[in-house]
Amino acid sequence: MKKLIAFFSIVAIMTFGMSNLVIAQDEVGTDNSVDTTAVDTTAQTTESLAIAEEVAAEPETPQSWHQVLKEKFIEGGPGFMGIVLLALIFGLAISIERIIYLSLASVNTKKLLSNVESALESGGVDQAKEVVRGTRGPVASIFSEGLNRFDDGMGEVEKAIVSYGSVVTGRLESGVSWISLFIALAPMLGFMGTVIGMIKAFDDIAAAGDISPTVVADGIKVALLTTVFGLIVAIILQIFYNFIVAKIDSLVNDMEDSSIAFIDILAQHNKK
Repeated sequence: MKKLIAFFSIVAIMTFGMSNLVIAQDEVGTDNSVDTTAVDTTAQTTESLAIAEEVAAEPETPQSWHQVLKEKFIEGGPGFMGIVLLALIFGLAISIERIIYLSLASVNTKKLLSNVESALESGGVDQAKEVVRGTRGPVASIFSEGLNRFDDGMGEVEKAIVSYGSVVTGRLESGVSWISLFIALAPMLGFMGTVIGMIKAFDDIAAAGDISPTVVADGIKVALLTTVFGLIVAIILQIFYNFIVAKIDSLVNDMEDSSIAFIDILAQHNKK
């Protein structure tokens, strides 16, 4: 009996020991699997962070100037921004037309005076008329008017040159007043958009009952954008206006100098 009890005791001890060993191995395996899973999760997180850093490090593609201009134009509102754009279009159209006209009106007056003087000496007044008719520009037109009055005396020649010179000057300055109008109109429209934008901002404040920046941001943005575009249009047209005025002054001075020289040539020819 004692041997049987001892045998069962030994079997129980061995069974208990084996079960503890299996449980320990299972726990080790579980821990290993947990550690592996944790390692995998950590690796995935690190990789995701690396990718996010690479994306953040990549510089954003900058927008072109016309894309930025289009975006700001839309944000400013098509109402007043469209009117300011029309002022720019009309002002540029008149400016380009004036520049082309003034460029065609320019002529080498020294060469023209030399040709007229040679024609008077070789073929008289009729030959000089043919020379000025074949030459473009307001200076040639003034010379033509003076030659047409040559038979009436030098006094009539001077009157014709002065009178027709005033007409030609008026033609040169035609349309310039419209450019100055658009120069003044563009910033005024911008300022009007500013006032309307501020009114919209106060309306938003009254409707929301709050004065936070988010509430007034849209109205203030409209106000500032319309003002900026109005000033830009005025600056562009002002540059063209100053160029045109300088060109006109140059042509008028050239006409006056060449007219005086032309009268002297006719006076010398009249004495012969």
